[in-house]
Amino acid sequence: MEKTIVAKYINAILSINPSYSVIVSGNTEDEIVIDWQGNAEISIDDIKAKVSEMETAEANEKQAKIDLKASAKAKLIAGEPLTEAEADTLIL
Repeated sequence: MEKTIVAKYINAILSINPSYSVIVSGNTEDEIVIDWQGNAEISIDDIKAKVSEMETAEANEKQAKIDLKASAKAKLIAGEPLTEAEADTLIL
């Protein structure tokens, strides 16, 4: 399920500075309004870069799981022993 733009921005801001308390509203990037609650503002460019970085990391993690599962399946078919990580993908 795709995260809302508000959730992406909040996650990015908290990734940059976990101690921040902010209120983010809006339905699109053009509508985003951030109430910094007295915290020093983080530039929109920095937030967008962090959102992109986090999306890339999430996509890479998802692909790594797909690849690990495919590797486990190939090894099972070939009768080869699995690594613990490969076995975990089949159980979880």
